[in-house]
Amino acid sequence: MWKVQLFKLNYDEKESKAVKDTVDSGWITMGEKSKEFENRFANMLGENVSAIAVSSGTASLHMALLGLDIGIGDEVIIPALTFVADINVVKMVGATPVLADCGNFKNWNVTAETIEEQITPKTKAVIVVHFGGYPCQMDEIVELCNRRGLYLIEDCAHAPDARYRGKACGTFGDYGCFSFFTNKNLSVGEGGMLVCKDERLALKAKYFRSHGMSALTLDRHKGRTISYDVEHIGLNYRIDEMRSAIGLVQLDKLKNVNKQRELLVKRYIDKLSDIEDISIPLVNLENIEPVYHIFPILLSPQIDRVWLIGELKNRGIQSSIHYPAFRDFTAFRDIALNDAPVAEDIAKRELTLPLYPTMSLYEVDLVCDSLYEILELERV
Repeated sequence: MWKVQLFKLNYDEKESKAVKDTVDSGWITMGEKSKEFENRFANMLGENVSAIAVSSGTASLHMALLGLDIGIGDEVIIPALTFVADINVVKMVGATPVLADCGNFKNWNVTAETIEEQITPKTKAVIVVHFGGYPCQMDEIVELCNRRGLYLIEDCAHAPDARYRGKACGTFGDYGCFSFFTNKNLSVGEGGMLVCKDERLALKAKYFRSHGMSALTLDRHKGRTISYDVEHIGLNYRIDEMRSAIGLVQLDKLKNVNKQRELLVKRYIDKLSDIEDISIPLVNLENIEPVYHIFPILLSPQIDRVWLIGELKNRGIQSSIHYPAFRDFTAFRDIALNDAPVAEDIAKRELTLPLYPTMSLYEVDLVCDSLYEILELERV
C-alpha cells in the first residue's frame, strides 16, 4: 500500500547466507559467532571497550542499571523526549525517573544544563540518548556527572558509530547501550549490545546476561568444562547465533549505510528548508559525526498532525512520531512526572519522515513534493 515506507531493510543474499550457514553448523545458541560480533563491534568503538551481545537494547539498559546497583530510593535522570524503554527500565529496578528537557527547539538532545536542573540528593545516575543518531554534547555532560558523582549511561540505540569530537558514542559513560531492532541502522530483528571499559562492570553484565553462571553452554559443548557454578544472580538476556551472524554482515555494511543516510538527509534539508510550516532540528550542531537514524521535522502549531499523517497516507507515504510524551501513556499518567515544556511541545508537533539506506533520491523528492503540495493546498 505504500509508495514510500517509513523504513525498509537493506538485506540481501549475504544475510540469508549467514543465517543458513549458522543453522547448517548445528549450533544456534550464543557461541562463536556472537563472540566474533562482540569483538568486531568493540573494535569499531575503540577505547579498549568490552562488548556484551544481548537479546535487545532494552536488556542492555536494564543490565546497566543492575550493574550500577540502582534501585529503590534512587533517582535516574532520563530525557523527556525518548522511547519508553528508558523510563520502563528505571521503573523496573524500583528507581524514580526524572525528566531532563531538550536543550531547545533546534537541539532536541538533553544538555548538561537541562540535566543539572533536575539533580537532587537522591540522583544516582543519568541516561542520555543520542536522539536520531545525533550525539549529545558529551564534554559538558561527562564533566557534570564527574563533578556531581553520578553514573552515566549512554542510550545509543540511534547511534551506532556516531561520534563526538572523534570519539565513539557509547564510550563516554559507565555503560553504553545499543539496539539492533529491525528499524535500526544495524538491524538484526531483535538484539543489542552493552559496552563498557571497566572490567568489573563488564563481568557483572556477563553474569546478568546468562543466569549468573560461571560457564556457558558452549563451554560444555566444547568439552571445556563438565559443570558450572552460579556465581551471581542473573537473567537470560543472551543473543543467539543467527542474529549475531546477521549482525556481522550488517556491521560490514554500517559505514556505507550511514553515508547513504547522510546523503538522503541532505536532500531532505535542501528540499524542505523553504516550507514555512516546517522547521528542521539538529542541523549545524558542532563537534559531531551523526549517523542519521531518523529524519524528524517540527510542524508549526497550526498544522493538524493527525490530518497531515492521513493526507500523506492517502498519497502512499508512511510517517511516524518520535516520540509521544510519557504522560500521554496510561502507565505513566499517575506517577507525578516533572514538566519538560520544550520536549512536551516537540512531542505534540514532531513528525518523522521515511528514511532508510536503500531509499532513492526520487523517493525523497516524492515525500517532499507531497508535503509541499498538501501544505500549500491547506493554506489556499
